[in-house]
Amino acid sequence: MMIAITALFLVTACFCRSDRETVKAPAAEPKNIAVATPTPLPSLPGSGEKRADNGDFLVEKSTAGTSRFREIDDRVRAEKLLEKAADQLNRSLSLPHDIPLRTKECGEQNAFYDPKDRSVTICYELMDRFHQTFRLSGMPEEQANEKMFHAIRFVFLHEVGHALIDAYNVPITGNEEDAADRLSAFVNLRELGEDGVQAVLAAADAFAIESKQAKPAKKHLADEHLLQEQRFYNSLCMIYGSDPAKHSDLVKENYLPRERADRCQYEYRKNVDSWMRLLEPWRKN
Repeated sequence: MMIAITALFLVTACFCRSDRETVKAPAAEPKNIAVATPTPLPSLPGSGEKRADNGDFLVEKSTAGTSRFREIDDRVRAEKLLEKAADQLNRSLSLPHDIPLRTKECGEQNAFYDPKDRSVTICYELMDRFHQTFRLSGMPEEQANEKMFHAIRFVFLHEVGHALIDAYNVPITGNEEDAADRLSAFVNLRELGEDGVQAVLAAADAFAIESKQAKPAKKHLADEHLLQEQRFYNSLCMIYGSDPAKHSDLVKENYLPRERADRCQYEYRKNVDSWMRLLEPWRKN
């Protein structure tokens, strides 16, 4: 049973896919390589018991003070994007406590989950940064604007992932930032169809563009986040693994190396099985 949180797609209004500016290398037809199907995971002890619903996702509004952020603010407010997302999340998942959802001017380019007040915040500065990143890559204004909203959907679900990991005390044995990326990919690709694919592609494009702007410094290598290049390839791997036939161009046009692509279907299925299992006790239907 899938999580019915499709309304999260409304965090962006519409979409427009960009053309990748990459030199196409001749590529052989994909080989018929056997991909092992992950064995269905056994249930966790007590995982069949539904958890009590003692909280909600709540929208908290603040007005953008800087003029260049007001257009974004106006669009979010006019479409009631966060309200619709919160409503659908609340219909789908039980919570042990409230989780506030915020878009606001932060004074920094960021998006974050704050465990102190258990809130998710998307900063207008980060939206503006994504917009400028896409503009500097050569995209027209409107296309960059739509691409930005797609990337923000991926980021929003990434931060919701942190909130759920904390709220549900989800066991994470690896890097939590990577786990949050993979939860975002899971929701986008499993629940949101083509709109979700566009969100993961937009995030991948942003990772790729930013990775070319400067070589990683020591602080980046030491950071808990993966390098942008790694997040780029992980995102493409999840897309390809979700439907290798549909997304075969990622390999044919040399965006995703064949050596990685051979395992992506397994990686994707393992990711889906894991998150379905971990979230099962909190699903309302």
